Amino acid sequence: MKKEDINVVVATDCGSTTTKAILIEKHDNEYRLMYRGEAPTTVEAPFEDVTMGVLNSVNEVEELSERKLIDKNERIIRPVKDDNGADIYVSTSSAGGGLQMMVIGLIRSMTAESAERAALGAGAIVMDVIAANDKRPTHEQIERIRRLRPDMILLAGGIDGGNIQQVVQMAELIAAAAPKPRLGMAYELPVIYAGNTGARDEIKRVLEKKTDLYLVENLRPTLDEENLNPARDEIHNLFMEHVMAQAPGYKKLMSWTDAPIRPTPGAVGDMMKLVADEENIQVVGVDIGGATTDIFSVFLDSKGAPQFHRTVSANLGMSYSISNVFTEAGIDNVMRWIPFKMDPRALRNQVKNKMIRPTTIPQNMETLIFEQALAREALRLAFTHHKTFATELKGIQKKRTVSETFNQSSELANTLVNMMTLDIVIGSGGVLSHAPRRNQAALMAIDAFQPEGITQLAVDSIFMMPHLGVLAQVHKEAALQVFHRDCLIKLGTCIAPVGFSKDGKKILTFEITYAGGRVETGELHFGEILLFPLDIEQEADVKIKPVRGFNVGAGSGKEVASKVHGGVVGLIFDGRGRPLQIPQNDEERIQKLRQWFTALNAYPDWVFEKYR
Repeated sequence: MKKEDINVVVATDCGSTTTKAILIEKHDNEYRLMYRGEAPTTVEAPFEDVTMGVLNSVNEVEELSERKLIDKNERIIRPVKDDNGADIYVSTSSAGGGLQMMVIGLIRSMTAESAERAALGAGAIVMDVIAANDKRPTHEQIERIRRLRPDMILLAGGIDGGNIQQVVQMAELIAAAAPKPRLGMAYELPVIYAGNTGARDEIKRVLEKKTDLYLVENLRPTLDEENLNPARDEIHNLFMEHVMAQAPGYKKLMSWTDAPIRPTPGAVGDMMKLVADEENIQVVGVDIGGATTDIFSVFLDSKGAPQFHRTVSANLGMSYSISNVFTEAGIDNVMRWIPFKMDPRALRNQVKNKMIRPTTIPQNMETLIFEQALAREALRLAFTHHKTFATELKGIQKKRTVSETFNQSSELANTLVNMMTLDIVIGSGGVLSHAPRRNQAALMAIDAFQPEGITQLAVDSIFMMPHLGVLAQVHKEAALQVFHRDCLIKLGTCIAPVGFSKDGKKILTFEITYAGGRVETGELHFGEILLFPLDIEQEADVKIKPVRGFNVGAGSGKEVASKVHGGVVGLIFDGRGRPLQIPQNDEERIQKLRQWFTALNAYPDWVFEKYR
């Protein structure tokens, strides 16, 4: 079907607990989200047919839109006829636990890390990374492969033309383990080999009769080159042919769709990459769920080329994994975000209650503030993990100064994440997308990610990015139009100077010129937050003159002039410095938090009176 003839789109996302359907229509030459429906996912007993959840969610859209979308044979009607049905139907899925993989390579910080990047970028949960130098004895590695039972294994190692002995030894580990796939016992486990092309004959000899072997181009052909796309494409193909085909009802669902079904995180990553490429911007996106937190980023490398990275923090989430967040962050780091005195035992009881009833939502302000404190820590920890992974290629010989050589001891020394050049932070997941006030979502994002310089803030309104990511395969323009008009809710712009000073000292002066010519000037002092109204469709010109020792993008003490975008929160000046430091003393900390929360209008005025 020609793109210009696509006027009505139905898209679904089959999540682990909920299946969400949306209806997109073209009106006045513009694509818009019209209706949304959801229903429980039906991949498990007693239903064991994912299409039932799909039909139930589409049926809700059908009732809301008064447009018949399901025929008498319980299939989605295509193409449009008599104002019923849709032109195309697309879907994503993470039901049944999503795509679970193991990665095996030679050097943990080189080929194994490149292979992990390929798997994560394809939307997989990486269960474990095994490397020749990971210090585990051979029998432990074999037992680990056998016990985990992944959906598939990605094997990499060696540069083209290099030694083949070690990569063959890693293949022999797989052969010795003889692992069985998680879904379906009647087929052999898929293994993708993306290593030294000179070892292919030996790899075939070892694995061809014991696994379902696929050979693709080397993902690390030379030390300073990474070629991840062939491996990612093969992962997608095998996800469709093997994993999806074994799950209940997926063969039927695959016969319905007009584009390949994509893993939900992979589709979100596709949308992030598309937006970054189309607008030539650098992006950080987050999806904080109940069990995991996914971070996506697009930053420029040292050659000026955009690099996409995705990480999954599988133990950081807001319901099923909330105890892990609490344990990993530590009680002091959680308590530092709570603007009133709270008994640590009460805090622990809150965590235990959430573990017992993971799907509950806060019923009072105290619980809401506590959960948002935990969300800050989950986001911070996940982002720290992401920074250590989003790096320049390791193993490359580079000329370095003495100071740079000593700096290599830091895990973050080679990270591509540069908060000063970041253009936008996009948040999604219940705690961000459904915060009672958008100001709370903005404050959580600022506290957790600590943007520097001038950065836009936004949230995904209803977690629509998976639908749009898979739609982009068929109709890129439609996906982008709906993304900007209906998916993305702009919160505003954060201006955060980098530096440190004494509390209350002037750190910059500013001039805001609004559309229409009105000018507002002022000063920002260290330790304060200022909020100026700037509506969602408005822009303003700002001139910022930091004092010496503070940087907003041009260098210490240098003036910056820029156009900033408004949002439902507005224009935020964050004068708390970077890195953000919170007072250790309880009284000072509570006083500061209340000042910041009040300045950003994050909570009702009565909250701090009630919770003393």
